[in-house]
Amino acid sequence: MEKTQQEVDRIEPINILVAGKTGSGKSTLINAVFREKLAETGVGQPITQHVEKITKEGVPLTLYDTKGLELNPEAQHEVLLSLSDLIKSQKEKGPHEAIDIVYYCINSTMARIEPFEMELIEAMAEHVPVLLILTQAIGEKNSDFEKYLNELNMPVQSIIPLLAKTYLIRGEQRIPAYGLQELIDTTLEVVPTEVHKAFINAQQIDLNIKVEHARRWANKYVASAFGVGFSPIPISDATLLVPMQITMLAHITSIFGLSLDKSQIVSIIAGIGGTGGATYFGKILVSSAFKIIPGIGTVAGGMISGTTASVLTVALAFSYIEVLRQIAIAEIIGRDMKIKEIQQIMNKNLSEQLDVVYENLPKDIKEKYLPECLSTFLNQ
Repeated sequence: MEKTQQEVDRIEPINILVAGKTGSGKSTLINAVFREKLAETGVGQPITQHVEKITKEGVPLTLYDTKGLELNPEAQHEVLLSLSDLIKSQKEKGPHEAIDIVYYCINSTMARIEPFEMELIEAMAEHVPVLLILTQAIGEKNSDFEKYLNELNMPVQSIIPLLAKTYLIRGEQRIPAYGLQELIDTTLEVVPTEVHKAFINAQQIDLNIKVEHARRWANKYVASAFGVGFSPIPISDATLLVPMQITMLAHITSIFGLSLDKSQIVSIIAGIGGTGGATYFGKILVSSAFKIIPGIGTVAGGMISGTTASVLTVALAFSYIEVLRQIAIAEIIGRDMKIKEIQQIMNKNLSEQLDVVYENLPKDIKEKYLPECLSTFLNQ
């Protein structure tokens, strides 16, 4: 848990300005896109008369929300200066504080954009990328409004119509949410790569991209695991391999953005017999290899140990990633995943990963040298 917090603290946060008139659907959008229902549970701090800064511990995201923004003629000049100055001042503080993107929301059912809104968008677009988001985008009227906005040729990166949550028409008739995945993809195309990890952590729409990035990071630990296995210290010595594996799992957790509690972590460990379970497996494989290769030298032995450590570490990582994916799905739909269920998922996935290793072992090792207890472990 401590390692995971350290990894989250290292993430370069992403800063997003969510603008739009009252009733434009900003809060619904925020709660749909980001985990932890930030519009409801985040800590708000007034920055200006028109902007509130929203943050939450453990989420590497700062939202600047134009709560209660009214664009009456008397306030328009003040609003324009206020938002422009905010963007400029945050940029002057450096990349850690600079606003990375603006989500400008318009309720599509109103089918109207005011001249001052266009002026405001143009002013902000001079300093930061702007996405124009059409909320409550339902029906043919929305399509006509979107076409009209495209013809205005405003300086926005993209116009994205969406429905942030399923819309109930009557009885069982529903219009499913859509457009959120396009918002995720477009945001990652536009914002600096330095804040990609923060955005992937904070968003809850695309779990596949969390899995993809987590697996990519796991593969980076292959070299580290190989180095540990190659060293003269046996692979069974957990003092080197296990701390590296713990760091890897913490890094993966930080990508998913899950606040795992102690009981969940213990249940995952119970599902694998601790990281030592994979270490024990590695020890058996290496000793088996030594038995069938007469006169094996230090370099060859190191290659076997290093390769084994690498393969098993990745197997451990991929199993853990699948468990986090399942926990994330449960969190999104509000289901409480039981501790025993987490343990069983981890056990099942690690067994499947180890089966892949087992199937790729040389036939002589499997038939003559692999201990019966290990075969039983794999089968179960």
